[in-house]
Amino acid sequence: MNFLGSLRHIMVLTGEPSGDLHAGHLVREIKQLDNNIYFSGIGGIHLENHNVDLFYNIAKLSAMGITEVLMQFGQIKRAFDLFKEKLKENTPDLIILVDYPGFNLKAAQFAKDHYKIKILYYITPKVWAWKKSRLKKIKKYVDHAALILPFEEKIYKKAHIQSTYVGNPLMDEYPENISKPFFRSNHLLPKNKEPVIIGLLPGSRKAEIKNLLKIMINAADLIHQKNRQTSFIISQASSIHEESIKIILKKFKKNSLFQINNGPVKDIFLKSDLVIAASGTVTLEAALCCVPTIIIYKMSTISYRLAKLFVKIKYAGLANLIVNKEIMPELLQNDATPEKISKKALDMLDHLVSFENQLQMVRKLLGNKGASKRTAGIAVSLLRESCLR
Repeated sequence: MNFLGSLRHIMVLTGEPSGDLHAGHLVREIKQLDNNIYFSGIGGIHLENHNVDLFYNIAKLSAMGITEVLMQFGQIKRAFDLFKEKLKENTPDLIILVDYPGFNLKAAQFAKDHYKIKILYYITPKVWAWKKSRLKKIKKYVDHAALILPFEEKIYKKAHIQSTYVGNPLMDEYPENISKPFFRSNHLLPKNKEPVIIGLLPGSRKAEIKNLLKIMINAADLIHQKNRQTSFIISQASSIHEESIKIILKKFKKNSLFQINNGPVKDIFLKSDLVIAASGTVTLEAALCCVPTIIIYKMSTISYRLAKLFVKIKYAGLANLIVNKEIMPELLQNDATPEKISKKALDMLDHLVSFENQLQMVRKLLGNKGASKRTAGIAVSLLRESCLR
């Protein structure tokens, strides 16, 4: 039941900061094609900035791992109950799901079962890593899947799911002229840059800050003991309060070595010779800037053991998966120790150009820019089909 007169209604659902960012860009591109649309949904600051009428903010939703998600069950249930209420109050003509599969696939099923709404999935579930059974749900409840990784095409084609490889949205965020090889070839990087700058990217979730930042800081201490020219920049995600980082730093005597950056992570890539990053989308961003990266991750023992049972992929890092080679060293769970991280970092500092050159392959394999624009075209096409029914 649409109460907005001639305005068509798109509901956008996302659950994490990275998804919110890409959802915001997608909304912007849709408005370029058709400005006669009302947007509502679940999201954060980026959707808000594009005038999406949010009925739930994602700040309370970001969680990863089985036990971590269980701890937030109340918030997730509240968000889903609101979603159902909003469907009844003002039924959308199209729902766009962005990442966050545990929630979004349930939302797709409910919407299809009760309202027969057209559904587009952008940044689809990682069925290549685990829960391949989700393909059955996607086929049943999703009208079109907009894929962002080249190796997903074959999987969706084999499953007979209507899909399009739209390219990766990060290609628009990280053009080639901000990569390290570009700066080096254009003489924009000093030959003997002092000091050596290492970026620390502990993630955008509170649990990640708790589990990873102290490890990164201790690794930084060990690195600095061996190389006195090193200094460090800590990335503060928009979802994290600066004070939570400062509290951890205060316990560390040499906190003058650290600078907190609360701006775009891109700023850190432009300054850093090397980054140590939590496993996630940010490591692919680093790859597109050709910044040598060490990927780390640590979660609860139960979550990790369950992940080992179900996740069947060779690498955790997206850049490594795309190239099918470990061009970003991975130190996960028990290997994510200050000692191992510092040793790997010191080794890499002697071979930075070699790592930078290997990372150039990622951009070549991802293809062209324009993922948001191509996905917007699919969304408008589905919207028109919906309104013709």
